Amino acid sequence: MQTPKSILLHLDGSARTPERIKLARRLADAFDAEVTGMPCTLSSLMRYPFALEGAAEAIAIMRESDKAARDRMYASFTVHAAGSHRMHWTEAESDAPWGFARRALYADLVIVGQRDLEDPMASELPGDFLASLLVESGRPALVLPYAGPLEPMGDTVLLAWKETPEAARALSAALPWLRKDSRVHAVCYGEDAGASLKKLQHYLAAQRVADVSLHDGGAEEGDAGDKLLSTAADVGADLLVMGCYGHSRAREWILGGVTRTILQSMTLPVLMSH
Repeated sequence: MQTPKSILLHLDGSARTPERIKLARRLADAFDAEVTGMPCTLSSLMRYPFALEGAAEAIAIMRESDKAARDRMYASFTVHAAGSHRMHWTEAESDAPWGFARRALYADLVIVGQRDLEDPMASELPGDFLASLLVESGRPALVLPYAGPLEPMGDTVLLAWKETPEAARALSAALPWLRKDSRVHAVCYGEDAGASLKKLQHYLAAQRVADVSLHDGGAEEGDAGDKLLSTAADVGADLLVMGCYGHSRAREWILGGVTRTILQSMTLPVLMSH
């Protein structure tokens, strides 16, 4: 993948949003990219539909509340963009949050946050927002954890390899980081893990990523997601790269077990692609 030039940044009212803005600004400078910050949340009326049966005054109050929330996001974006000419604000789509995945089609990279159920603003988004975004847009997403440091990011990268289109797309999206003198670790599970890793090593060498430590994870038993996070901690990774696996069932996006575990328990940034 070429260095990302168009980055879509998801904005909401969560406590971690300012950190996402600041990281997006740093990536814009590092990659000579443009960042579009876009607010995307459920409206108050969507979260509390019973208000439609109440007085018109209640509906007006909710609309004012939404405007105030949008104004806070804009103020935060303005402050943490720090006057960068690479940072651009755009208004939410009329069908937010579902329109966000459509808008992501026009970005090389999407930056979003891990869902924090303890955050008072968690209800601003539907529970399957992140899953829907990853699966429907098909664009690589950098998912940032709701706790812990975000910098440095990309100095030590753990690549979760699997011979699948999803993992290959995630690898391609990660190349701009892998080429920046990163310490790269690659792990693969299964009977043919060793052979797969050797082929991966040859591919990375052709991409000017020569120094790669290979980790044969052995049989894929138990929760591979927990094993992957444990390996990330063991090697001191500050970025995890992996494929995102999921499918649709009865209008609901269902994530694979490993993907679900990572998104629930991650403590480091994760670059993933469906």
